[in-house]
Amino acid sequence: MRNKTSKFFISVLYPCLFVIVLWGVKLFEVAEKTDFSWYGLYPRTIHGLFGIFTAPLLHANFTHLMSNSLPLLVLGSIIFFFYRTIAFQVFFWVYLMTGLWVWAAARDAYHIGASGLIYGFVTFLFFSGVFRRDTRLMALSLFVVFLYGGTVWGIFPIQPGISWESHLLGSLAGLITAYYFRKEGPVSQKYDFGEEEDEDTIDPENSENTDDSESEVSVSYKYFQKENEEEK
Repeated sequence: MRNKTSKFFISVLYPCLFVIVLWGVKLFEVAEKTDFSWYGLYPRTIHGLFGIFTAPLLHANFTHLMSNSLPLLVLGSIIFFFYRTIAFQVFFWVYLMTGLWVWAAARDAYHIGASGLIYGFVTFLFFSGVFRRDTRLMALSLFVVFLYGGTVWGIFPIQPGISWESHLLGSLAGLITAYYFRKEGPVSQKYDFGEEEDEDTIDPENSENTDDSESEVSVSYKYFQKENEEEK
């Protein structure tokens, strides 16, 4: 019981620390009456390369930040709980690939916000369960779809002022990461539904008991045009 409690605490700790950093950046902006949006990711420019690392840390306002905070906590905690041994690698590759691809392919505008990561985490969790063919993880995939299935519309250029490219490319990063790490992380649990045997040949000590127990949230990702251009 203590081990499970410790595992849960560690799983929640790292996502919480990341979200605290996001809030710290925004509170510093407010306290200093400054705007870090111009340090976001601007595609295909030298200064925009820095935004690959800084853009997910920046948010347009507190509404934007709050809409991303809860999904980061929920999805991040799930990844660190079920995929503990590869969680940091998943975070790193989704973070890096999303930023690089947005820099290479997105519209000419400042892209900021962490929802590219959220889309990457959603697709990672969904496809990881599918690729592994693990009953428990596939059930987790369905749970993620239940929570965030509606976010699929964010990968289409429907809403003005939303970086749909970050959502789409973040989703692609999550898919690739799930496939790459399909043989690493949690070991698939195999369930023996039994072949026809005599009752006296079944060893009860070798039978498995696999009784595992374990609001629609909107996500947004903002972009800003250069100065003297109208924000979309």
